[in-house]
Amino acid sequence: MFPLDTLGRWLIVIGLGIIALGVLLFLLGKLPFMQWLGRLPGDIRYRSPDGSLSCFVPIVSSILLSILLTIILNLVLRLLNRR
Repeated sequence: MFPLDTLGRWLIVIGLGIIALGVLLFLLGKLPFMQWLGRLPGDIRYRSPDGSLSCFVPIVSSILLSILLTIILNLVLRLLNRR
C-alpha cells in the first residue's frame, strides 16, 4: 500500500491536471471556430413535432475532431521520440 504522503501527492497532481483541463476547455470554448462544432453539415438533428423527443448525432463533428486529434498526437509523439 502507498504511504499517505505519496497518495496525497498523486491526488494533488490529478487535481491540478483536472483544473488545467477545465481551463483549456473553457478557453477553447471562446474560440470562434469551436462554435461550429455540432452545427456542421452531416450532423444529424431530429426533433419530434410535439417536442417530446429530440436526438442529436454529431457524425461529421466527431470525424473532424478525430482527424485533428490524430494529427496533433502524432506530431507530439514524433517530437518526443526525437533525441
